[in-house]
Amino acid sequence: MKKIVCILMSLLIMGTASFAQDKAGKPVKKAPATKTAAAPKTEEAPKTATKMKKDGTPDMRYKENKAAAKPAGPTKKDGTPDMRYKANKAAKTDVPTKK
Repeated sequence: MKKIVCILMSLLIMGTASFAQDKAGKPVKKAPATKTAAAPKTEEAPKTATKMKKDGTPDMRYKENKAAAKPAGPTKKDGTPDMRYKANKAAKTDVPTKK
């Protein structure tokens, strides 16, 4: 009886593994973007000297980005700003929120 249960369990495990998806799929090619003649130009913010990732967030591997991310006042043991102090509360309200 134990042999039958072991065989059935192994078949079940191998069967579920065979239905797994492929890790590497074919990349989808995007159609080239067309330009419109009446597209209004938006004013871009001046670029800073900080290095950015592709998604627009600052890359924290660089020294100038690490210095900008430090809190204004005292910190807790884990490095997060201690919100009991006024300097940290003001620094938090200065940061724009993402909507």
